[in-house]
Amino acid sequence: MTIALILLAAYLLGSIPSGLIIGKVFFGIDIREHGSGNLGATNSFRTLGVKAGLVVTIADILKGTAATLLPIWLGAELHPLIAGIAAVIGHMFPVFAGFRGGKAVATSGGILLAVQPIMFVVLVLTFFVSLYLSKYVSLSSMIVAAVAVMYSVAIGSVPLIIVVSILAFFVFYRHRANIARIRNKTEPKIKWM
Repeated sequence: MTIALILLAAYLLGSIPSGLIIGKVFFGIDIREHGSGNLGATNSFRTLGVKAGLVVTIADILKGTAATLLPIWLGAELHPLIAGIAAVIGHMFPVFAGFRGGKAVATSGGILLAVQPIMFVVLVLTFFVSLYLSKYVSLSSMIVAAVAVMYSVAIGSVPLIIVVSILAFFVFYRHRANIARIRNKTEPKIKWM
């Protein structure tokens, strides 16, 4: 019963629609009706600006971190990574936002912040290097997902390899429209870097 409740709590944590809340409370807009229509950090940056985008990004990361740490805080016999996956599913399919959520990147990062903070820092640096070189947020997110799998293999932890591979699949799957736009050269590039 405890495990089921933790998984539910992790899912609900992940379901908190940070971008929707920030947009409605501080800007009076529903970001699902602007930009890409996505609830994630990238559309928050595009629609609400840099400060709000940063707040949404941090909130989305911390959702994953808090959910991953739940089993540890509660002393439950549940692997923290499984709780983290529940949060990512909540982020992608949030019950509080009509099951239309983000693309799994920031909340996945929050899982790694909880269990592998050095890996998290490496991936953040990888993201910004890729973003500087390509100007594509989506491509940089997918590159980070691939690097995360390679990093987890190098560490050699089987649970981490499995979970990171699942998260990478989520990231690539949620970016399939972006992949098509990159191929067609219609994917928007950032202009601030």
